[in-house]
Amino acid sequence: MRLLLLAMALAAPLHAQTLSGQDFSNFDKPQESPAKRQQVTYIAEQQIVQANKPAVLELRFQVREGYHVNSHKPLSELQIPTELTLDAAPGLKPAAPEYPAGKPYKIGSGDLAETLDVYTGDFTIRLPVQSTPGPHTAAATLRYQACDRAACYPPKTLKLEVPFTAK
Repeated sequence: MRLLLLAMALAAPLHAQTLSGQDFSNFDKPQESPAKRQQVTYIAEQQIVQANKPAVLELRFQVREGYHVNSHKPLSELQIPTELTLDAAPGLKPAAPEYPAGKPYKIGSGDLAETLDVYTGDFTIRLPVQSTPGPHTAAATLRYQACDRAACYPPKTLKLEVPFTAK
C-alpha cells in the first residue's frame, strides 16, 4: 500500500502538467515590466521635400495596444505631455512641431471619473522644416508618458532618426 501511495505521489505532478497543457518552462525567468518597455514605436519613412523652401515632415507613431499616452496638451498639470524635440543639424531649420488633437479618454466612474486627452493607436506629428538640398537624417527625441487602465508609468524617451531628401 505504501508503495502504491508513493508511486501516485511521484506521478501526480507529471500527470497534472500533461493535463494542463501549459508550458511552465519560462516560469522562473524574469518578465519585462510595462514600465521598462517602450509603449510607442516610430514608423520611419523616407520623405522627399522641396529644398530651400518651407516644407513639412510627417512623423508617424504607433501606441502599443492597451495603452494610451498623454497628448501634447494634457487636461491636468499632473500629466506629462508628449513632446518632440529635434537636435540641431547643419542645413536644417526646424519650426515648432504641429501636434494632432488628442482624443478624450474617460477613466474611473462616478465621482472619481476623469476625462483625459490622449493619443491611442496611430498618430502623426507634423514638423515644419526648411533644408538645403541633399539627403538628411534628423535626430529627434519623443518624450511621452504611457498609461494603461491600471496605472501610468514613468516618462520615457524614444530616440529616432528622421530620414529625408531635399530636392
